Amino acid sequence: MSTLPRITKQSQTRDRVLDLIERVGVGQAIPSERQLSSDLGVSRLTLRAAVDELVREGHLVRKRGSGTFVSQPKIAQELTMTSFSEDMRRRGMRPGSRTLSLTTTLAGARLGRLLHVSPSESIVVAKRLRLADGESMAIETLHVRESLVPGLEKKDLDETSFYELLDTRYGVQIASGIQTIEPTVTGEEESAALGVPLHSPAFLFERTSFDEEGHTLEFVQSIYRGDRYRLVTELNRRDRTGATPVLVAREDPH
Repeated sequence: MSTLPRITKQSQTRDRVLDLIERVGVGQAIPSERQLSSDLGVSRLTLRAAVDELVREGHLVRKRGSGTFVSQPKIAQELTMTSFSEDMRRRGMRPGSRTLSLTTTLAGARLGRLLHVSPSESIVVAKRLRLADGESMAIETLHVRESLVPGLEKKDLDETSFYELLDTRYGVQIASGIQTIEPTVTGEEESAALGVPLHSPAFLFERTSFDEEGHTLEFVQSIYRGDRYRLVTELNRRDRTGATPVLVAREDPH
């Protein structure tokens, strides 16, 4: 006979604080631990553990000397071939970009393999801070053949989506891609650029993109803030014949 999982006092308290967050609104402070523990009828130890969990999950943020505040809601990152700029505009947010560095180097063995070019091929490496409504969201490092983007400058990447530049200036369209995602934490450089504490939760995206003929166009590594993103994908049953169903993530065309 199966038994239902035990609902702990901490999980009940967490759910009740979540209900409070919905009522309080983004950017507003929640009551003090003393007040909340009294209002909810739980010990301060239980209340603090529940709040700590909500802080880790990104629902709340502590500000030293000021209190605990409701965070901005996380952005649902769908697994599609849209660019960052397209994705933010679709959500009604203003995309922005600040190019931290733009250099040219030899591909070397690893990038040569990823981009399917000779190790002696010249590669443009652009590191950009991606913004939404002026707030830092991700650090993106783009690798692309220099011969594909002659004359590319920092101001170009600050003002226009790279995918738009490829299309309008260079006559190249991205048709498909392979993307991997894994959890990580921010290092010193990422933490400073994103304005988050060292070793904050983050997502590492790595994407290789191709044109219609299957030629490799770019390799991109992106560190997305874990407190501002959650991953969403639509699952479909492809096999309708009665065999074991396989769940696959749908990728929309660019």
